[in-house]
Amino acid sequence: MMTTQLSRFTRLVERTAAAVTLSLILMSATPTQGVILFLGDSITAGYGLDLEQAYPALIQEKIDAKRWQFKVVNAGQSGDTSAGGLSRLNWLLRNRVDVLVLELGANDGLRGLPVETTRKNIQAIMDRTKTKYPGAKIVIAGMKVPPNMGREYGAEFEAIYPALAKKNHAPLIPFVLEGVGGVRELNLPDGMHPTAKGHQIVAANVWKVLEPVLRSLSHV
Repeated sequence: MMTTQLSRFTRLVERTAAAVTLSLILMSATPTQGVILFLGDSITAGYGLDLEQAYPALIQEKIDAKRWQFKVVNAGQSGDTSAGGLSRLNWLLRNRVDVLVLELGANDGLRGLPVETTRKNIQAIMDRTKTKYPGAKIVIAGMKVPPNMGREYGAEFEAIYPALAKKNHAPLIPFVLEGVGGVRELNLPDGMHPTAKGHQIVAANVWKVLEPVLRSLSHV
C-alpha cells in the first residue's frame, strides 16, 4: 500500500513540476515569436533522457540555426493517451499557439483501446485548437502499434493518421519513429523509448515535414 501511495505521490510531483516548467516556457515566448506546441506522450517528453535531448529541443536548435522566430513548447506527458491530451488542452490553449505538432495515440494502441475513440479524440484536439486559434497550423505525427496487437487492429490503428491528415488538410509525418522503432541500439532497454541518438533521428523525421510549414510562416 505504501509503495502504491509513494508511486502516486511521485507521479503527482512529476506532473506538477512539468506544469510549472511548461508555464515558465510559455511565459518566456516573446510577442514576436511564433509558438510551436508539441502535444504528445513519453516520446515527446523524452522519457529517460534530459529534456534537451528530446526531439522537440532538437527542433528548437534547428529553428535557431535558421534564425527563425519560433519558440518550442514541449507539452509531452509520459503515459498520455489521446484522451489525456484532450483533457489537458484547454489549459495549454490559454496561451497562443501558432503551430501544433500532435503526437498522440501510441498509448491508446498499446492498451488496445477502440480505434474510433482515438480518432475522435485526436479530431477533437484539432477542432478545439482551430476554434481557439483559427490560423494555427497543425502537423500530425503518425504512429504504429507492435505486431502482437494483431494485424487487423494494427492496420485500422495506422489508418487513423493519414485519414485525419487528409480530412483536415494537415501535413503528416507518416511514422514519427521511422528508422528508430524496433532498432535495439536506438532505444532504451525497455525497447520502446528512443535513446538520445534515436531522438536525433526522430527530430529529422519531424523536421522534414515541419520545416516547410515554418518556412511558409517565416516568409523566407
